[in-house]
Amino acid sequence: MLMAEKKIRSLNRLSRETGVSAPALARLYDGTNVRIDYSTIESLCSYFQCGIGDLLEYVPD
Repeated sequence: MLMAEKKIRSLNRLSRETGVSAPALARLYDGTNVRIDYSTIESLCSYFQCGIGDLLEYVPD
């Protein structure tokens, strides 16, 4: 949804504009990441002008 609001259609473009690697973004997008660096959260929150809760959601197993 955040990507759609900024009219970003590819993770490669988001990677170029945020400095976050495309593989890291793909893992976040697919929900296959095991951990996330603070710098990644900071870059994405800054880029999208949002809070952490807009990026991440805790879903118990």
